[in-house]
Amino acid sequence: MPDGRELADPTRRRLLKCAMYGSAGVLWTVVGGVPRPLSLAGDALAATPGDFSFVQISDTHIGFKGAVNPEPGKTLQEALVRAGAERPAMMIHTGDVSHLTKPEQFDMAAQLLKAANLEIFYVPGEHDTINDNGKSFFERFGRAKGTGGWYSFDQGGVHFIGLINVVNLRPGGLGYLGPEQIEWLEDDLKGKSASTPIVVFAHMPLWLVSRNWGWGTDDAEPALAYLKRFGSVTVLNGHIHQVIQKVEGTITLRTAYSTAFPQAAPDTPGASPGPLKVEADQLKSMLGLRRVDIVREQGVTLTDTTLTS
Repeated sequence: MPDGRELADPTRRRLLKCAMYGSAGVLWTVVGGVPRPLSLAGDALAATPGDFSFVQISDTHIGFKGAVNPEPGKTLQEALVRAGAERPAMMIHTGDVSHLTKPEQFDMAAQLLKAANLEIFYVPGEHDTINDNGKSFFERFGRAKGTGGWYSFDQGGVHFIGLINVVNLRPGGLGYLGPEQIEWLEDDLKGKSASTPIVVFAHMPLWLVSRNWGWGTDDAEPALAYLKRFGSVTVLNGHIHQVIQKVEGTITLRTAYSTAFPQAAPDTPGASPGPLKVEADQLKSMLGLRRVDIVREQGVTLTDTTLTS
C-alpha cells in the first residue's frame, strides 16, 4: 500500500503500483489494529469451521456510460460471481449503487445484485442521493427506521455499524455525519464489551485522504473517538475506487475498489477525482472486491482481489 510519502507525492507509477498490489492478491491480517502482510498461501486464509466471513463491494455505478467502461453491469456481474464463490455469510455494499439516482438504475442494480444470492447491507454514496437526499435509495435499500438512514446489527459475533456521510456535504465535497448521528453512535456502542469486534461501513473515507478532492469526512474525528476503546475496529469505505489503508491504534480504515471504473491516486498532478481512462486490457486489474474474515484467535483479515486475480 502507499505510504505517507507516496500520498504526498503521487505519480502514475505509484498508481499502477497500488493496482499491482491488489492484483497480486496481497492479504493483510489485522491483529490488535496492526496490519501484517501475508501471501495468499498464508495460514490466515485457512478459515476454520465457525469463522465468519463476508464480502464488500462498492461503487457499482449502474447507469454510468463512459469510454473507460461502457458496460459496468457486466463487470458487476463478474464481481458477483467471484463473491459467490467465496461462500460468504453476507455482503456489504458501501455506496454509489447507481450513477445518477434514477429509478431505472436502482432497479437494474437490484436485479443484478439478486444474482449474488446473499443478504446485502447497504449504505448510500453521493451518487445515490442526488436531488432527494437519498429518499429513493432508502425506499429500496434502507434498513433503518427513525434515524437518518444509519443503523447497526450483530452477526457472527461482530457488531456492524452502517453510517451515512453523503448528505449535507461540506465545502469541497467532504463527507458529513452530523451531531445527531454521532450522538446515536455513542449510544449504540454503550454496553458493548471492548473485546467485541466492530465493523463500521460508510461510503466516504473516515479520514482525510485528500482535502483538495473532497476525499474524507469533515467530522469523522469525534465518531472515531468513540471507537478507540475497542480492541478490533475495521472501517470499510468506498468512494475513491482504490485500496488505501490507514491504521490508528486499534482502528484500521480501508477504502475499496470499484466494480465500475478506477480513479487516479489522490492529488495526482493534472488529474481529477473522476473516472480514470486506462487501456482496456488494464481495466479489470483496477476493479475488484474484498473478502473479510473474522478468524478466531487471529483477528480480522482483509483480502482484496481484482477481476483479474
